[in-house]
Amino acid sequence: MNFRATLLLKGKTATGFQVPLEVVAGLGSSKKPAVLATINGHTYRSSVASMGGVFMLPVSAEQRANAGVTAGNEVDVELDTEPRDVTVPADFAAALDVDIGARRRFDTLSYSNRLRHVVSVEGAKTDETRQRRIAKSVSDLREGRG
Repeated sequence: MNFRATLLLKGKTATGFQVPLEVVAGLGSSKKPAVLATINGHTYRSSVASMGGVFMLPVSAEQRANAGVTAGNEVDVELDTEPRDVTVPADFAAALDVDIGARRRFDTLSYSNRLRHVVSVEGAKTDETRQRRIAKSVSDLREGRG
C-alpha cells in the first residue's frame, strides 16, 4: 500500500503522516494496524492510530533522521502489513512447551510483548542469567503477568 503525504508537525515535536481513509480501510479491522513503513528507502515498524479523529502514522525523531525527512517534506510512504514474527530461541521455546499455560499466554501476546521476552533472554551475558530469565518469563506468563 502506497500513498503520498506531507510530514506534519503537531505541537513542538510530534510528527507524522495523515493516512488516507482508503488506505486505513485496506489495513484491516484492527484499531491500531501494525505496519512496516518505508520512507526514502528507510524502513521501520509502527502502527497507524486514530488521533483526534484522524488516522496518523507517527514518525519519531530517530526515524526522521534515518529517513532524512523533516516536517513539511512531502514523500511517498509504503506500508507493509505482513505479520510480524518473533524468532523464539530454542531453549526458551522448549521451556514454554513444557508449560502449556505459559505457552498459551505467550502465543496470545502482541508482537511487542513477545519480543520483549525474547530480547530479555537473548540479552543475557551468561548462561546462568539466561536460564534465570527464561524461568522468570515462563513464571510470569503462567501467572498472566506477561
